Amino acid sequence: MVNIIRLSKYAVCAGVFSFLLSSCDNFFDVAPHDAITPATFWKTEADAEAGLTACYNWWFDQCTGPNYIFFNDCMSDISFNRTGSSSYKYVATGELNPNKVPNYYKYESIARCNVFLANIGKPTFADEEDRKNMIAQVRVIRAWEYLVINYWFGGIPLITEPTETAEAAQVERSSEEAVRDFIYKELDEAIPDLPDAPAQKGRIAKGTALAIKMRAHLYYDDWETARQAANDICALNLYELEPDFIKLFSLDGQSSKEIIYADQHIEDLYKFGDVVRLYNNQDGGWASFVPTQNLVDMFEMKNGLMPEEEGSGYDERHPFADRDPRLYNTVVYPGMDWEGKSGNRIINTLDKEINGKKNADYYDAATNASATGMIYAKYALPSINQYSPSLKNDRLCPILFRYAEVLLTIAECNVELNENLSEALDLIDQLRQRGGHIKVDRSKYNTQDKIRELVRRERTIELAGEGLRRQDILRWKDKNGKMVAETVMNGPLYHMVGTIDYSEPDPTRRAVITPASELQEKDRLIENRKFEPYMRYWPIPQAQLEKNPKLVQNPGYN
Repeated sequence: MVNIIRLSKYAVCAGVFSFLLSSCDNFFDVAPHDAITPATFWKTEADAEAGLTACYNWWFDQCTGPNYIFFNDCMSDISFNRTGSSSYKYVATGELNPNKVPNYYKYESIARCNVFLANIGKPTFADEEDRKNMIAQVRVIRAWEYLVINYWFGGIPLITEPTETAEAAQVERSSEEAVRDFIYKELDEAIPDLPDAPAQKGRIAKGTALAIKMRAHLYYDDWETARQAANDICALNLYELEPDFIKLFSLDGQSSKEIIYADQHIEDLYKFGDVVRLYNNQDGGWASFVPTQNLVDMFEMKNGLMPEEEGSGYDERHPFADRDPRLYNTVVYPGMDWEGKSGNRIINTLDKEINGKKNADYYDAATNASATGMIYAKYALPSINQYSPSLKNDRLCPILFRYAEVLLTIAECNVELNENLSEALDLIDQLRQRGGHIKVDRSKYNTQDKIRELVRRERTIELAGEGLRRQDILRWKDKNGKMVAETVMNGPLYHMVGTIDYSEPDPTRRAVITPASELQEKDRLIENRKFEPYMRYWPIPQAQLEKNPKLVQNPGYN
């Protein structure tokens, strides 16, 4: 936890000096004695360490911090956000516009990195390898920031030096390809200067940089390089699958060898303040990002057949029964036995009243109640009692990159390159069996197209709620060359209607769901969603257009 303490110690002052150093045309020649200035900073290795720490503050996302991984999936078919927090909801419903768009178009972190890189040559270092390591870490952070903004907006200003005035930052957009190539170059040049394992918890080492490289090349359909980056991670021999899947997403699992990088937090010093968003209304939570029935429908039955396949045994009145065991560690479903804030109970999100009293978890009991009737099991299990009473002062460390994604990437690249398909199935089997499910039926998944379908579904299931689904459905194409998003993001989103049978001993059969054929659409409609091809890219925020007249708006949003 050394790095966390340093982060808490330096975050405020580091933010101050990075601002001052990027706006230094107002400084006098005489340095004041009560403030950090260019005349007093960048002298020692400790100064460099503080500057490095400043670059880490919310490096994974400047908009919602570590909540990036939770909210991101709400822009896809597998998650839902009721309140419109940070405009994620408007992306899902197709209502996004220059005034309603997630605020990912931010350069603060990039500016900090530029200031660091412009000044890191000044301090004296006892070991020059330490300087090279710091430079590499910051280049990786900057590359990640550019990847996030570039992927969503499709070409952005490429600024690699500190800008001292607002006018100097008014730069035209570079092409998406130019920014992509810059990202590739930064990562390739930084990775050799990073250690295999970080010296301090929370610092970037080779595994994290390679994971970003892997993702960047995967997102731009460079299957060969993405696969090589994934294999390079494997070759480090530092990571392996966690045998206990749900432990991986609990406080007890934070030292798991599956974790490549997690966003570090500790109570009081650098707390994670948003556990409250994970839980449902009755437990005092906000249910800010919740799974949908679309996700549940992707899980096989325990016999390996999909629910709609003949002989699967699927019962639409008991949709949670006899399913792939991984479902029960992904979704907290109605009927489940639950240890909540006020003791043990059966999860009931279906009945408006329980024993004549209002049910706080009923889907429309409050805006804090899950509209889908479910919450994610990741980080919520095994118990709410692992967290602080306020759910706002915790050491939860959301996982940004983990080894399972590496295996899934190798499998996907094999499929797209039509190579080593048996290896792809073997890798999928590792994940299925880790979660208690059966191996893939090779007689069923025996062509490139069928294995592609399987690998895409397995990637969605494994990484559900971890912020990758929207990107996947944008980059994946169907047989006609259409983005998958054009199919899965057009149409209504539904919630379950039914009741809980408290006399049923089997938790997976307690939820008795009313079939859609017996309901009117208004009885189960959450919202209608829309996706047009131009929505692949987001609109440049209106505030940014006003700050920089050289920016040109993306097509479809004028």
